Amino acid sequence: MKKFIYGLILTLIIISGLVFANRKINIEPSKKLTPQPLSAAEIKAAREEWEATPAGKMYKEWVASPAGKKVDASSAKIRKSVSEFNKMEGVVTSLSLPPGSRLGFGVMVKINGDDYILAFGNERPGKNIMNFKNEFEQLRSLKVNDKIIIKSHNISKAPKYSFPIVAGDYVERDNKIIYKRTPRIDGC
Repeated sequence: MKKFIYGLILTLIIISGLVFANRKINIEPSKKLTPQPLSAAEIKAAREEWEATPAGKMYKEWVASPAGKKVDASSAKIRKSVSEFNKMEGVVTSLSLPPGSRLGFGVMVKINGDDYILAFGNERPGKNIMNFKNEFEQLRSLKVNDKIIIKSHNISKAPKYSFPIVAGDYVERDNKIIYKRTPRIDGC
């Protein structure tokens, strides 16, 4: 009986060894699909395809309209400062954004005689639940006619708004930094 049990165990071990030995172990790194950058021709084709859509036609009409030309001229005035991330002097003209805007928190400012939307985006809560201090707390202390220094990496425009949209990356008042955008940790 003992020989029979030892024989069964030995057979089981040998079969298990063969099964595990024949298993193919995949150690190769998974091949993730990395998007290839589009060529200039592909970009041009995609743009032409979009311009043929109703939204593209509406945007082109807006760009050619007096309102679109005004927004484009205003953004051209500060484009160099934005691209070089230079300081720009501004005056707060309104503490609220135009009605119906969905840009998150922002204020209206006048830079070089033109009005701009200074948008900061949506508020993100603090990292822990007990952190009730939000990132826009000092910006909420701004008042109309306050003189501020602004730095931005981006200026955009949209047919919905009569003003260029300046992304608020850095704001100082009275030589004190009241807002500085923290870079996102997740890389997006």
